[in-house]
Amino acid sequence: MSTVTPTLPPASASPPSGLARARRRLGRTEADAAAAALAAPGGLRKVLAPVVIITLLALLAPLAAPHGSLDIVAAGPLHKPSFGNLLGTDEIGRDVFSRVLYGIRSSWLAAVGVIVVGAAFGSLVGALAGAFGGWTDTILMRLTDLFLALPAPVLAIAVIASLGPSLMHTLLALSIVWWPWYARIVRGEVRALAARPHAEAARLAGVSRSRLVRRHLLPGAITPVVVTMSLDVGNLILSLAGLSFIGLGAPAPAAELGAMSARGLDYLFGHPWVPIAPAAAVALLALTANLLGDHVNRTLDQRTTR
Repeated sequence: MSTVTPTLPPASASPPSGLARARRRLGRTEADAAAAALAAPGGLRKVLAPVVIITLLALLAPLAAPHGSLDIVAAGPLHKPSFGNLLGTDEIGRDVFSRVLYGIRSSWLAAVGVIVVGAAFGSLVGALAGAFGGWTDTILMRLTDLFLALPAPVLAIAVIASLGPSLMHTLLALSIVWWPWYARIVRGEVRALAARPHAEAARLAGVSRSRLVRRHLLPGAITPVVVTMSLDVGNLILSLAGLSFIGLGAPAPAAELGAMSARGLDYLFGHPWVPIAPAAAVALLALTANLLGDHVNRTLDQRTTR
């Protein structure tokens, strides 16, 4: 009688590691989905194209404006809108259309600057709090709660009033009150991702804490941060215009939309284009920013849910 020898699996067929099993079981994580949303063909282009276009228009405003923001034109003060002066002239004789273009440039670039600074600092605070936990998390989040407990407009007005009205002081004040929201968002995302099996498997595999945060946790927070940044542009434009309207922006004769509307209120009934033109520019810019935020939100949401 012949003896049947059992067939053994090859020695190289070792059982998969915990990290490999976790990856196989989870499929795409939030970090992978966020990276795929931005790296997919056309994904990054669809998100950044509107921002780049508006930023270029803002940077090229001096070339598009027919006159300088402080130039007094030949038409004279309070001239009605005409072919030579599309939005008329103000009480001094400056071209309103040119000043509106300069005001849009100032508002858009200032809003983008405040958001970049606030998101960068807030993301750093949130990442440190979520990754280290313990006393680090407690101290940083209590500091964040302190800023969130104070009314943001009142705090911004207090900072500007103490430093003096200027555009840089306005941007500093808004940056101070804007970062806590990003800290909360990133901290929550990092802590949620740190509890997932793929992060636990990475820790068991000996991945350092800094590499774990950089490669496995922070990428998962990209999507909510980018969406929040895009949606905040419109709010910041309105905040900048409001502070400028009450005299806490750049002093005259700077071309700021809020200040232009405030100075033109005396001419609302007799020469309505003076205050209405900059106010309409604020509304149009805020509406465009909100539509851009919705576009970014839909683009990332569609790609991360596939």
